[in-house]
Amino acid sequence: MSTVAVVSKASPFDALQRWLPKLVLAPSMLIVLVAFYGYIFWTFILSFSNSSFMPSYSWVGLQQYARLMSNDRWWVASSNLAIYGGLFIAISLVLGVLLAVLLDQRIRAEGAIRTIYLYPMALSMIVTGTAWRWLLNPGLGLDKMLRDWGWDGFRMDWLVDPSRVVYCLVIAAVWQSSGFVMALFLAGLRGVDQSIIRAAQIDGASMPTIYMRIVLPSLRPVFFSAVMILAHIAIKSFDLVQAMTGGGPGYASDLPAMFMYSFTFTRGQMGMGSASAVLMLGAVLAILVPYLYSELRSKKQ
Repeated sequence: MSTVAVVSKASPFDALQRWLPKLVLAPSMLIVLVAFYGYIFWTFILSFSNSSFMPSYSWVGLQQYARLMSNDRWWVASSNLAIYGGLFIAISLVLGVLLAVLLDQRIRAEGAIRTIYLYPMALSMIVTGTAWRWLLNPGLGLDKMLRDWGWDGFRMDWLVDPSRVVYCLVIAAVWQSSGFVMALFLAGLRGVDQSIIRAAQIDGASMPTIYMRIVLPSLRPVFFSAVMILAHIAIKSFDLVQAMTGGGPGYASDLPAMFMYSFTFTRGQMGMGSASAVLMLGAVLAILVPYLYSELRSKKQ
């Protein structure tokens, strides 16, 4: 009887082992719940209030959303996001895939080339925006340099052109993120079974055909992951715009994140800024939910 009692009795050390992981994770979980989901819920509540410089909980229904929809600056920011996000995602994907396919050929100096293209990802968007602001500045950068070299007809004044400034943001963002897309696809390409490629070569298929018809279609999960990450970067882009253009000239290069910051913390219209933040979250969920649904459905099948 005593032996059974001793064996069945749990020691304090065993109890500590069971609870230690929970105790270690508890502060992080609490921070996530409060600082992430808690503030999302708080922002959602403020979007239905008449908050100005300070939070107010006077219910006004959809009034802030109606004001947002009638604001010309919001529509400029939204159209800029469509242009910037579409070009940024498309160009980054094309360049990343081409670079990955090139490096997959086991070319010389592969490590050096991979490092060169991955290096921009080590930089923050603030540094990227500042560097490209210098390069594209008509009085300091490429425009002035080429004119000094005798190319008097060269024009690169997009940074001060309201109709073209958004494309400067695309150039800087693609420069930073295309190397990351390259790394994603290169990892996927290195995981493809080489026997499939050799069998296709024996059947007479050329390498472009093999990549277009066999290899790249098998990297569908990598493609969706890259699109998800790039779309998330595009929607939340704030620091790049702030460092590169400040939203100018005027508000020609505004994006929704810049709009939200300006109206919430500068103009004292916290209610409308919160409404814009909720719509940005909705844009992220509109991309995330179908992706997660397709992934879960494919796993079940």
